[in-house]
Amino acid sequence: MSSLKEICGGLPLNPLPENRGRKSGIPHAPVRTPNLDSHEEKLALKNALRYFPSSFHEVLAPEFAKELRDYGHIYMYRFCPRIEMRAYPIQEYPCKTIQAAAIMHMIMNNLDPAVAQFPQELVTYGGNGQVFSNWAQFWLVMHYLSEMTEDQTLVMYSGHPLGLFPSHRNAPRLVITNGMVIPNYSSRDEYEKLFAMGVTMYGQMTAGSYCYIGPQGIVHGTVLTVLNAGRRYLGVENLAGKVFVTSGLGGMSGAQAKAAVIAGCVGIIAEVDEAALLKRHQQGWLMEITSSLDHCIAQLREAKKKKMALSLGYHGNVVDLWERLAEEFNTTGELLADLGSDQTSCHNPFNGGYYPVQLSFKEANQLMSSNPVKFRTLVQESLRRQVAAINRLSDQGMFFWDYGNAFLLEAQRAGADIEKRGANKAEFRYPSYVQHIMGDIFSLGFGPFRWVCTSGNPEDLATTDFIATSVLEKAVLQGVTASVKQQYSDNIRWIQEARKHNLVVGSQARILYSDQKGRVAIALAINRSIAEGKIKAPVVLSRDHHDVSGTDSPYRETSNIYDGSAFCADMAVQNFVGDSFRGATWVALHNGGGVGCYSSGKTLKQPRGTCGPPDVVGFQLP
Repeated sequence: MSSLKEICGGLPLNPLPENRGRKSGIPHAPVRTPNLDSHEEKLALKNALRYFPSSFHEVLAPEFAKELRDYGHIYMYRFCPRIEMRAYPIQEYPCKTIQAAAIMHMIMNNLDPAVAQFPQELVTYGGNGQVFSNWAQFWLVMHYLSEMTEDQTLVMYSGHPLGLFPSHRNAPRLVITNGMVIPNYSSRDEYEKLFAMGVTMYGQMTAGSYCYIGPQGIVHGTVLTVLNAGRRYLGVENLAGKVFVTSGLGGMSGAQAKAAVIAGCVGIIAEVDEAALLKRHQQGWLMEITSSLDHCIAQLREAKKKKMALSLGYHGNVVDLWERLAEEFNTTGELLADLGSDQTSCHNPFNGGYYPVQLSFKEANQLMSSNPVKFRTLVQESLRRQVAAINRLSDQGMFFWDYGNAFLLEAQRAGADIEKRGANKAEFRYPSYVQHIMGDIFSLGFGPFRWVCTSGNPEDLATTDFIATSVLEKAVLQGVTASVKQQYSDNIRWIQEARKHNLVVGSQARILYSDQKGRVAIALAINRSIAEGKIKAPVVLSRDHHDVSGTDSPYRETSNIYDGSAFCADMAVQNFVGDSFRGATWVALHNGGGVGCYSSGKTLKQPRGTCGPPDVVGFQLP
């Protein structure tokens, strides 16, 4: 077992660690099929070996070449550290500056097996949201952070640490870019090649920017989405007895089960990977699992009749579930689903993000690598079937929305019937959840405000929960508009439910949505509590892709923008640049491979009241 001191010591070379290969008993990323030619394979190998002195190449070259052949990428399994990967209390990291220790805390949380989807492949969520491209990068980054001073900045280039550069104490300690591929080549096939060659990396939103807080973040967003979908589509405040049907329990989508229960509805979530179902059940996020559609329908009917809150995981393909619900309507005339969505990783449909209904989970993983062309054909056929069943139920009054996972985009590419007549090219038959449900909230200036208590002490989290609740309650008493009051009230309820449902997975973290007034007040109150010793260590304040101006994504955050700028990415870039000189501790800019661009940032100073404030690491006031 390594220690934090050893982890910060640079690449372990003398001696080389034992090559234990892939670990058994944990989920692994699907085999990638980048289709490299011989020249590109040599480049991939050369780029991997550049991290090591030439004296080690004779041992490592054949090993890395085999990983490339077997898995479609060089992860460097030999260098997967033998340490309990988790967010350690900040004072335990051997660093010269507390900002660097905060970054280390967040990196190790992203790779915690309780948090990460495929920990040994350095994937946090979304099927391909990388923290780093390989384990050599992890060791080097931890070393650089341990050596960093307050007059230096670490520059990250798609997982690759370019090094420590001179800067100043008010500059970001860390600048990150991920996946910044030239637009003409920003396609899925090109990305797969470039990633396999080790020259770019898809960082998702909060994986490659080191600020994922476990599925709690999407639990909160899903709770608000479902509550507001009930208000908009069903005209109800109380979702008791209403049924929400969706899919995905792996990474971020694992939040859906808990969100359904907190929202008070019946959640039926399909998942093909039994390991993901068992993980969520063991964590207490999923109440029940069944592989029987008959049992699924029976439980749905009973919960709907008794108005019980329920999270039921169906171990099977979501297409089978949707087709069974359509069959029930055709047979009985009973519309069993009120609300529907999808959280499969459809941004990555041909590499494990979406599994075709025609195959078992095991068969699909085999075909994915052995015959990717046939696999693609089956995925697209499956998408057409899924949309056909959804359309049948939607015609009878069920309300479906796209959850920003590129489901409708990929369904369109597959030839599914999702056309919206007279619409622009970014619109479909069903709306984006941002466009129809969350857009009104965002237009009020509300967005995600997240924090991590780096002490690792649950008591610090309880203190911050009390602070946040008190601040929002005080704001309501001082008088706000009805729409703002509703959002404050929803978030007060959220914090209370989050504590009751024990939503912490990994770091001691929390999320809520707030406008500028609430964010600034909460941040200042946290700073005062640190100064008074009520909170024992720094608090990292962060955000995600839902924040104001943080993301340009035409099928999600910027869907159906009225001025026609949905396909422009200036906003995220300006956000990234602006955060860097407004006091952020680290900033990140990501390209989503044609899906969109995302920016984020964090700081160690007293938060400033800017419009769409940068992410903040709250420290004791000077």
